[in-house]
Amino acid sequence: MKSERLFVSFWLFAVSSWSAAQTVLTDTLQEVTVTETRHSHALKSTAPMHVIDRHDMSVMGITDMADALHRLPGITLRDYGGAGGMKTVSVRGFGTKHTGVSYDGVMLSECQSGEIDLSRYSLDNVNHLALVIGDNSDIFIPARNATTPATLNIQTLSFTPDDFRAHLTAQLKAASFGYVSPFLRYEQNYSNHFAISAMGEFIHADNNYPYTIQNVTETVSDHRHNNRMNSGHSELNFLWKINTASMLSGKLYYYDNDRQLPGQVRYYSNESNETLRNRNSFGQVLFQTHLKSGWSLKSILKQNWMEEVYLNGAYFGSSIRSAYWQRETMLSSCIMYVPTDYLAFDYSVDYAYNSLNTNTILVNHPWRHTILQSLTGKWSGKQLTVMGRLLYSIYLNGIDKGQSARDMRKLSPSLSLSYKPFTEQDLYLRASLKNIFRAPTFNESYYFHYGSSDLLAESTNQYNVGVTYQGHLSASTAIRMTIDAYYNHVKDMIVAIPYNMFVWTCVNIGKVDVWGCDATIQGLYNFGGGHKLTAMGNLTLQSVENKTNQESPNYGKQIAYYPKYTSGASLSYENPFVNLGIHFVAVASRWATNEHIESTKINGYQESGVTLWRNFTIGAHHFSLRADLKNIFDKQYEIVRLYPMPGRSFQVSFNYKY
Repeated sequence: MKSERLFVSFWLFAVSSWSAAQTVLTDTLQEVTVTETRHSHALKSTAPMHVIDRHDMSVMGITDMADALHRLPGITLRDYGGAGGMKTVSVRGFGTKHTGVSYDGVMLSECQSGEIDLSRYSLDNVNHLALVIGDNSDIFIPARNATTPATLNIQTLSFTPDDFRAHLTAQLKAASFGYVSPFLRYEQNYSNHFAISAMGEFIHADNNYPYTIQNVTETVSDHRHNNRMNSGHSELNFLWKINTASMLSGKLYYYDNDRQLPGQVRYYSNESNETLRNRNSFGQVLFQTHLKSGWSLKSILKQNWMEEVYLNGAYFGSSIRSAYWQRETMLSSCIMYVPTDYLAFDYSVDYAYNSLNTNTILVNHPWRHTILQSLTGKWSGKQLTVMGRLLYSIYLNGIDKGQSARDMRKLSPSLSLSYKPFTEQDLYLRASLKNIFRAPTFNESYYFHYGSSDLLAESTNQYNVGVTYQGHLSASTAIRMTIDAYYNHVKDMIVAIPYNMFVWTCVNIGKVDVWGCDATIQGLYNFGGGHKLTAMGNLTLQSVENKTNQESPNYGKQIAYYPKYTSGASLSYENPFVNLGIHFVAVASRWATNEHIESTKINGYQESGVTLWRNFTIGAHHFSLRADLKNIFDKQYEIVRLYPMPGRSFQVSFNYKY
């Protein structure tokens, strides 16, 4: 009854807000032209924000989501290798569960493990990626979008037609190790007010790439086995411009991945008979309107379903099958008031209900009610921008049988500012601080032999100071750069150490201190006549140390899987003939355990690639050809211990738009 009252109360609030919006709507908005680019917006942001758009993806030679993540500063990537390998990220030492991912402005959820597998999201339907560390400078967002220290925003392709004919995009990719991926997208305006788009893609990969492993003085060569993947993804979107001030949009999403799990590689042993089936579908609807006298309303409804079926066919002579089903209902309502050109306020309230069912005894049907409220104020002057937020979080936990996890309530403040000392130059100084916490996942609270219902939440404080600059060194030369120094303190940090791609062992570290620095630079030289040279680079230096107990032999040691430094760079030459790009990433050595046993050290690596591409147009038909050579020096390396990455490989793609 308590949960039902919570749901009804929230629903009445959302409906009353929506009704109020329709009641006071009397004015219409004048048409405006937005000229600020995403990169300029990131430059002025009060907290670190890094953007990769579709042009950057070509210039930087980015081939997939993992490759794109390597080019963002502050990110630590875990990659199990190949197209079907699980890929998760953590930012500035916070851990993968404490890094949020939003899809078209709505947060993705994974209540079981808390980790979003980014291999599910290809770049073919993505318009841009934006990594926000701290608070998003856009205050008109759901409260849930402010619950993590860092958020990776995935924005899909928007509606682009300015006519009423059908527009079609078709693409075919082929690559080494049996990789093939067709992609199809359709979009059309049916009137001045209504448009739809639909897309579908399929990926098949054998992933039987070769690798070598060193056994003392002997080098063992083999191929990855049991690594095949078949994956499909489709979306249907609509946009209805109700009038000049209001719009309604929606999305239906489906994902299905049937893959084999290759398992760990050990000397003379590369056998595995495990499979994993992931299915995910969700529907979301967003209504947004601008009200009289500076008021605006945004309401979101989302229903999400997820299934994971794990099968081990070689388990002590028999087989085991574990199935998990997640369900989520989420509602959000945001009210923004802009009394002047310089001042804005936002109040957002979210409600979510999560549940987990399984056919095993590992987790006993837990559920959770989440209520989030945020109050945000922002002052934007000619030279000074200040933003403050208070987030109040309530987590109410329950379980069918046994001891449920403790309920949690917390008020989390944050403050950030940006200052432009010289009106004539695009030079900005910024500083931010944020306090936030993370409630344990269902696995951490209830998983058989691993979870604990008494587990404390992670609590974090993050501090950042930085400088950004954009300018022209000459009429043909432009430069953009950012430098941020940060300190993070994490209390009761929960670290997941992988046993294999599906089972994780959770260890509570206690206290972790993170000191680091992120730097990015981009330079552009325009020769004229269609010839242009672009250079980009990023560097992260970070110390992620265990500070729990001074008497412990692990005190002061780097936390498992966090390198001391990561870096990436690219150089591209665009011209009227064939564009050329070269790029590389470098990652320092890491440890697979917090104890730093020599046998668990993961060596650092450097990986390089070359990209050739050409775009051309014939009438209304647009064509793009691209070829990528990845890991050109055939470097043998691991990101996750005992999961070797592919060596030298190629990828070609053909894209057609009408």
